[in-house]
Amino acid sequence: MDEMEAKAAPRGRPVPVPDETSAGFWAAAARHVFTLARCSACGEMTFPPDVTCPHCLSTEPEFRFEPASGRGRLRTWSTIHRSFLQGFETPYILADVELVDHPEVRIVARLLDCVEAELRIGLPVTVAFEQLREDVAVPAFRLETGA
Repeated sequence: MDEMEAKAAPRGRPVPVPDETSAGFWAAAARHVFTLARCSACGEMTFPPDVTCPHCLSTEPEFRFEPASGRGRLRTWSTIHRSFLQGFETPYILADVELVDHPEVRIVARLLDCVEAELRIGLPVTVAFEQLREDVAVPAFRLETGA
């Protein structure tokens, strides 16, 4: 298993349901490619894409999904001790990550394979993917090795 792959997720875990706006993102994630959405109206990157661009407030944006490095820095985190969603083994860590190549974009996702005691603000992280089904993967993050 390489750095971009995580072990298969527990059974019963919720699976994303792509819609017209997010389908490109989830198709790339299934291939373990991390992408961000670029608004056709203003050119700014955003995550997640929505029906309105958060930068220019266009109500008819078309989003292009472009690969991003997936490297970031830990801004903050929360350890979840009681999950209200089926399929998540507790405890797990939700991380707020600022992307290195797009610092205006923040991602909240699971932080894999670490314990809270190892964490501090600013630690470098990199995207990884949790394989939920053969055709569905969701982005998560790991601490960069040597951090």
